[in-house]
Amino acid sequence: MAESSHKRIVITGATRGLGRALAEGFARLGHTVIGCGRDAGAIEVLRAALGAPHDFEAVDVAREDRVKAWAGRFLSASGAPDLLINNAALINRNAPTWQVPAEEFDRLIDVNIKGVANVLRHVVPAMIARESGVIVNLSSYWGRSVSPEVAPYCASKWAIEGLTRALAQELPKGLAAVPLNPGIIDTAMLRSTFGEKAGHYLSPSEWAESAVPFLLGLGRKDNGKPLTVPGQ
Repeated sequence: MAESSHKRIVITGATRGLGRALAEGFARLGHTVIGCGRDAGAIEVLRAALGAPHDFEAVDVAREDRVKAWAGRFLSASGAPDLLINNAALINRNAPTWQVPAEEFDRLIDVNIKGVANVLRHVVPAMIARESGVIVNLSSYWGRSVSPEVAPYCASKWAIEGLTRALAQELPKGLAAVPLNPGIIDTAMLRSTFGEKAGHYLSPSEWAESAVPFLLGLGRKDNGKPLTVPGQ
């Protein structure tokens, strides 16, 4: 791969589901992936699977201090990313809104919204200083529609849509922010709501075949546009 086409890509929630599929897809094409996930054991597995120059660390994005330390380390080592993908997210157990325990609701908001803000706070300034880069915040089909028994998740993804489109208006020339609906994919998260019916949809690895080149093609022209991965 030519040096000019080599990208540094940061992915949160990289140990499973869409994040893992993206990490593997980008690495296969020769890009350098820097990722995080909450499960230290899963991080070790990912490190062993992909190896150097890729770098993965156990980080809870809901912890602002942990995000700050992680970002400081990888920015010092490799500089600002060309592509930042905020993928880490939780979904609530199926229940009417008034039956979702406060602790579960709070944790979801902490990861899905505040976690994204934490990463933006500590990574975007370096991208601005370099005057280039694309920020992709994963939204959802339920970030543009609703469904019963997943109201907290819907609320968080509607928030990501608004946060990202406002961020897009704040960024200087050369950068872009995109709220991205990945589509409906057979992940553990989907199975928590759809059950076995989730098997009717693409697996994460199948999805990544179109998602990876699509993400690599995003640029300033896409700033602020609510997009969906093609084929979804």
